[in-house]
Amino acid sequence: MYAPERHLRIVEEARQHGRVDVKDLAELLEVTPETIRRDLTSLERRGLVRRAHGGAIPVERITFHPGVGDRGGMNTAEKMVIAQAALDEIPENGSIIIDAGTSTILLAQILPADRGLTVVTHSLPVAMAVASRPGIDLHLLGGSVRRDSLAGVGTWTHQLVGMVSVDAAFLSVGGITPERGLTTHNIAEAAVKSALIKAARRSILLADHTKFGREEFGRVAPIAAIDTIITDPAVNLDLVREVEGAGTEVFWPGRS
Repeated sequence: MYAPERHLRIVEEARQHGRVDVKDLAELLEVTPETIRRDLTSLERRGLVRRAHGGAIPVERITFHPGVGDRGGMNTAEKMVIAQAALDEIPENGSIIIDAGTSTILLAQILPADRGLTVVTHSLPVAMAVASRPGIDLHLLGGSVRRDSLAGVGTWTHQLVGMVSVDAAFLSVGGITPERGLTTHNIAEAAVKSALIKAARRSILLADHTKFGREEFGRVAPIAAIDTIITDPAVNLDLVREVEGAGTEVFWPGRS
């Protein structure tokens, strides 16, 4: 079992039972107690559990504002699994765009500081997560800031996006279907996301399993515009096959 899968199982157990013990987890997951202690330390740093004597208890992640928080508290463990898997797509000494979204905020929070990254974003929460980090050169796109997502949209945002060309874009959407492609709830944000895809040589979508089969109001792009979708192990395999039929790779931790 990969570490992200263990982390997901640990959080699920903690939320189901209200507490987890190191000894019980070690037996359940067939690893050493030392491995479980390291897992709990990692999860505590990310705000998913709080260490207690001999184990841990679950906590909900503190979110940035009510709009993001309404979504950020949903499927948090799955989104952390996705964010950790996305680290493998981060280039060395390269440039990336990080889109607005709950999964992308988690990615921003765990970005390595030793890769000489240039980060471009229109998301205030993403910018807040990396602004003080050493080794990261941050470029914040301007625009009219939406209250529910704290993301810049509009003419200014589009003008600035048009001035950059990056190695990879990490994106978030509200829905994925083969028929309608990638969609999100707001037209203005859909337009920005479409522009971000065009500004990147590679596009990676971070989407938990609930996004598959959903359709939102604003169209972003066809599925084929995305190179890779990173999701979680709970994704519906029939929906994955449909998406891959459109030419986009779907990956989740543990998939061979």
